[in-house]
Amino acid sequence: MPEVEGPTDVEGPREIEDAKLDEMLRAAREILPRAYVPYSGFHVGAALLIEDGSIRTAVNVENASYPLSVCAERNAVASMVASGGKKILAAAVATNAKTPTPPCGGCRQVLWEFGDADTPVVAEGAEGVRVRWRLGDLLPDAFGPADLR
Repeated sequence: MPEVEGPTDVEGPREIEDAKLDEMLRAAREILPRAYVPYSGFHVGAALLIEDGSIRTAVNVENASYPLSVCAERNAVASMVASGGKKILAAAVATNAKTPTPPCGGCRQVLWEFGDADTPVVAEGAEGVRVRWRLGDLLPDAFGPADLR
């Protein structure tokens, strides 16, 4: 799994430099061919920038029992947690679709668990077109850990 080392400032509103987002999308695109997608053929690679400055990547994994398939974003979160990470600073998604594809609703909820309304999310399609959002725009009025306290 590609990792990029170096601390990242997390004080105040988070602005992630374009160069870092480019690096994340390269990592997501690099791992994209490893997706296990024998049923849909829809490859997804995800990259998360976490609090220690590393980038955690993952792909989607399909299963013959469709509901057991797991999205790339959720697999990247699992990789982050397994490595000791607890905070997502930015998320990047690359697909083999012509246009950029945002995370699905379930992935938005899982990203929220470790991110916040200001977490940048960028998606890139196969033709290099990119779209950028804040997680709070993708999941307004999100339910999260604070709602359980």
